[in-house]
Amino acid sequence: MVEIELDGKKVEVPEGSMVMHAAEKAGTYVPHFCYHKKLSIAANCRMCLVDVEKAPKPMPACATPVTQGMIVRTKSDKAVKAQQGVMEFLLINHPLDCPICDQGGECQLQDLAVGYGGSSSRYTEEKRVVLAKEVSPIVSLAEMSRCIHCTRCVRFGQEVAGVMELGMIHRGEHSEITTFVGATIDSELSGNMIDLCPVGAITSKPFRYTARTWELSRRKSVSPHDSTGANLVVQVKGSKVMRVLPLENEEVNECWLADRDRFSYEALNSDERLTMPMLKQGGQWKAVDWPTALEYVANGLKLIKAEHGAAAIGALATPHSTVEELHLLGQLVRGLGSENIDYRTRHADFDTSSGGVRWLGLPIAALSTLQRVLVVGSFLRKDHPLFAQRLRQAARHGAQVHSLDAVEDDWLITLASRTTVAPSAWPQALAAIAAAVAAERGVPAPAEAEVTDAARAVAASLLSGERKAVLLGNAAAQHPQASTLLALANWIGEQTGASVGYLTEGANAVGAQLVGAVPGAGGFNAGQMLSQSLKAYLLLNVEPELDAADALRAAKAVQGAEMVVAMTAFRTAAVEYADVLLPIAPFSETSGTYVNAEGRVQSFYGVVKPQGETRPGWKVLRVLGTMLGLPGFSAETSEEVRAQALGDVAQLASRLSNKTNAAVRVAPAATANALERIAEVPIYWSDAIVRRAHSLQLTNDAMPPVAGLPAALWERLGLKDGDAVRVSQGEASAVLPARLERGLPANTVRVPAGHPLTSALGAMFGGLDVAKA
Repeated sequence: MVEIELDGKKVEVPEGSMVMHAAEKAGTYVPHFCYHKKLSIAANCRMCLVDVEKAPKPMPACATPVTQGMIVRTKSDKAVKAQQGVMEFLLINHPLDCPICDQGGECQLQDLAVGYGGSSSRYTEEKRVVLAKEVSPIVSLAEMSRCIHCTRCVRFGQEVAGVMELGMIHRGEHSEITTFVGATIDSELSGNMIDLCPVGAITSKPFRYTARTWELSRRKSVSPHDSTGANLVVQVKGSKVMRVLPLENEEVNECWLADRDRFSYEALNSDERLTMPMLKQGGQWKAVDWPTALEYVANGLKLIKAEHGAAAIGALATPHSTVEELHLLGQLVRGLGSENIDYRTRHADFDTSSGGVRWLGLPIAALSTLQRVLVVGSFLRKDHPLFAQRLRQAARHGAQVHSLDAVEDDWLITLASRTTVAPSAWPQALAAIAAAVAAERGVPAPAEAEVTDAARAVAASLLSGERKAVLLGNAAAQHPQASTLLALANWIGEQTGASVGYLTEGANAVGAQLVGAVPGAGGFNAGQMLSQSLKAYLLLNVEPELDAADALRAAKAVQGAEMVVAMTAFRTAAVEYADVLLPIAPFSETSGTYVNAEGRVQSFYGVVKPQGETRPGWKVLRVLGTMLGLPGFSAETSEEVRAQALGDVAQLASRLSNKTNAAVRVAPAATANALERIAEVPIYWSDAIVRRAHSLQLTNDAMPPVAGLPAALWERLGLKDGDAVRVSQGEASAVLPARLERGLPANTVRVPAGHPLTSALGAMFGGLDVAKA
C-alpha cells in the first residue's frame, strides 16, 4: 500500500493506483468527464487537473500514479483555476441548447459548468457543427455537435461490448466520433453508450423528446428477460413507463444493461396490450367482466374433470413468469388432481433423476474472475449478453475460454479453442474431452470416444489453472440428450475441479424449479402435453406456436383441445384457438419475485397501475382457486404467496444442485447425409414482451430469419446471394432467404425458432430437407 496526503487527509491505496482512486477512497469528488471506473484511462478531457506538490503544473488525477508521501490538493487556487480553464475550452464549441437537450437536468457538463464555468463567454467566433448520423433504431447520434471527445463510447465498445463500432476521425477542431464507412451500431449492449455519454451527444432514440427528466418518478424493478436478473430503475410519468435505466449492482449487472432490458418497455404501452377479459362466443370475441370470465373458466375446468378426469387438464408456463404466478398455477392444477404442469416448453429431454434445482453453479460475479471456461451449446452473446460481457472481461485478464457448439458465431471473446460439430455430435465431442481428461489422470473414462487433438487441448486447459467452470447453455439444456451432456459435464467437473452449471433460460427458470412448476409423479411434461391433445390447457404467458420445442405439433395440440385459457398481457395468436383471454399484468404492473441463475431471490413491486381491466397474474389465479373451492388460496398479498412458495429463503441454497444420476448414453451422431437443424431463438423474439417492443424489432438482430447453409450444401444446390430455399420438416415447410455460413458443420442447416416465419416448422433439433426455391 502507498500512503499519500489528499487535501490534508492521509489516504492509503494499492501501489499502481491513480490519484483519482485515492480521491474516491477519501470521498473527495474531483470533477471529470472521460474517467469512468469500468473503462481504461484516456486522460483526454483534462477536467480532473489537481495540484500535486513539487509538480511544475497541474496534473490529471485520473492518469497520475500515486507515490509514497505525495501531497495532493484538489481545491487549491492552482487546481480550481486549471479546472476553470479547461471548462472554458470545453464550452467554446458546445451548443447552447440546454432547454431542448434530452440530457438536460442529468447532464454532467451542465452540473460542472455551474461549478467551474464563467457567466459569459469570450468566444465570438462561429461554433463548429457536426452533422447528424443515422446509425441505429435505438441509439441516436443526432446531436454530435455536443460531443466533448471524452471517448467513453469508443472505449466501452472496445473493452466492454467487445466491438469497436464508434471511433474518432479527423484531427483538431474537425475531430468527430462516428461509425466507420457508414456502418451501423448493432451491439446487444449499445444502449450503455447513452448512459456513459456525459453531455447528451448520444441519446436514446425511443425516449427522445417524450419527457423531461424532472417529470419522471424513479422506481426499482428487475428485468423479466434473461437469467441475469438485471436490476432496473424504471422511470414513470403518470401511469406510463417512459424509460428504463440500470440500477447499479456489482454482484449482478454491475452498471450495465442489455438493450433487451433497456428498450423492451415500449411493448408495455403498445397497441397489442390486452386490457379486458375476452370470451369467445359463437366464434366471436366479446369483452366481458372478470366474474363472468372466471366463472366460465371454473365451470369449464370442473366439467372437463368430471367428464375426462383431472389428468386431461394441463398447465404450461414460461420461465419469464414470477415465482408467485408459477406457485399458484401449480397449486391450482394439483388442487384439481392433475400433475400436468411444466415451464420447460422448449426442452426435448425431461430427465429429473437427481431432483436438484439446476443453476449457474457459481456466483454471477465469479464469471469475471474465471481462468478456465468451457461453454457447451450456447448462443452466448444473444442468449446472455451480460454473462458474455463478464466472460469477455475474464478473457481480457488471461482466461482461456473454450467453445463446444454447432455454429461459429463471434462472441467477441478471444477463444482458446473452438469445437464446431452438429448438435447430435455434442455428446461425442464432450465424451472425447472427458476421455482426454481420463487419459491425463489415469482413470477410466465415462464413455468410449475417439480422443482428438482439440479434445486434448481443452482437457489440458481445464486441468490447469485454478478458477474453472463448465457452463451449459440454453441449447445444451434444450438438447434431446441434455441429461447425458450434464452427466459428462459433471464428470469433467469432478476430475478437473471445475464448477458445473447451466446459464439457464428466462428470468425465473431457477424459481420455477424451486416452486415445483414441473410435473409430479405420473404427470405429463411439456413435451408430452404438446404432442398429444389434452382436453384443457391453462397457458401462463405462453405462446405455444413460438415458445415450444416443436412449434407445429404444439399448435396442433392446443387447437385440438376443448378449452384453452390464455393468461397473457397481449393479444397473441391465441385469438385463433383460445376460448378465454385473461389480461394479466406484465412485470411493470405487478409485484413479484424472480430467482436468477445464481439463485438470488429478487422481489419487486409494480411501478405503474395496471392498464384497463388488467390484473396481476397471482391475483387472477388466487381468485380462480377460491372459485374452484381449492385449499391454499387465501393469501392477501404477493409477499404471503412468496412465503408459501419459497419458505425460508436462507435455506434455498441447499436445494441448488446440478448433480445427476442419469446414465451417460452417447447416442450415435446423425449420418453424414441427413441434414439436422440448428435453431437459436433470436434475441428479440425470446419472450412476449421483446416481440412487441417496436424499436428492438427494427434492429438487425430482429431481421426476418434466413436459412444458414454450409459451403458444401450451398454449392450442391447451386445457390448464389439473394436466392431462397424451401426448408421442409415432415409435411411442413417454409421459404426463407439463403445465406452462406462457412463455419457450419457440413450436415447442418441453421433455421431460427421462435419466429412467426418459421413457426410452421417442426422440432428445434429435428432433421430437415432443403431445396432451392
